[in-house]
Amino acid sequence: MNVEMVMRELEALGKERTKKIYSSNGAHEPLFGVATGAMKPIFKKTKINQPLAEQLYATGNYDAMYFAGIIADPNAMTEADFDRWMDAAYFYMLSDYVVAVTLAEADIAQEVADKWIASGEELRMSAGWSCYCWLLGSRPDDEFSESKLAGMLEMVKNTIHDSPERTKYAMNNFLYTVAVSYVPLHDKACETARTVGAVEVNKDKAKSKLLHAYENIQKAVDKGQVGFKRKHVRC
Repeated sequence: MNVEMVMRELEALGKERTKKIYSSNGAHEPLFGVATGAMKPIFKKTKINQPLAEQLYATGNYDAMYFAGIIADPNAMTEADFDRWMDAAYFYMLSDYVVAVTLAEADIAQEVADKWIASGEELRMSAGWSCYCWLLGSRPDDEFSESKLAGMLEMVKNTIHDSPERTKYAMNNFLYTVAVSYVPLHDKACETARTVGAVEVNKDKAKSKLLHAYENIQKAVDKGQVGFKRKHVRC
């Protein structure tokens, strides 16, 4: 399949209701409003195809960019490629659920994510923390440095309340993911989450929201989910 064929199939799958949901979360035109599960039949035709993924991502169409993440070959992408994808990721559903997810399957994942976390840019920071969540939730514990992750927990404790909005969400999720999916630091992550307490987001809007990592960790503990690892990062 070429890019024109994929775009036609995506357009045919678009739903106005889904489009409105994506728009309410920050997506803008061009987009069709394709449910992610509806993309699977197209993937069966394209398989993993990095050149096609690059063409689709470059369209700027949200659905095409999402599908590009599904068919990308992460280890065929360089740090510059991931940076280029991040440059075009204009809201969190692209930064955290397309670019970060794709990066999480690459061998250079931690190296790139570390630079994004240190960037000071909201969506890059968010993608970096999110990438670690995808990594911790899918890779064996021995692939990580315990001391490094402990230092990252300290960073969250000291900076989360003053971080940009989307970065707060990703950092909060990092606390939860370390506690649930990285057993060596379960206790430290729990203590850090307890110390951090509720994290307020959307302060500038009529109704702010509170994130409670510690409460969610306890729910996972009660369900016996500590040590959970998913088999695949991407669908």
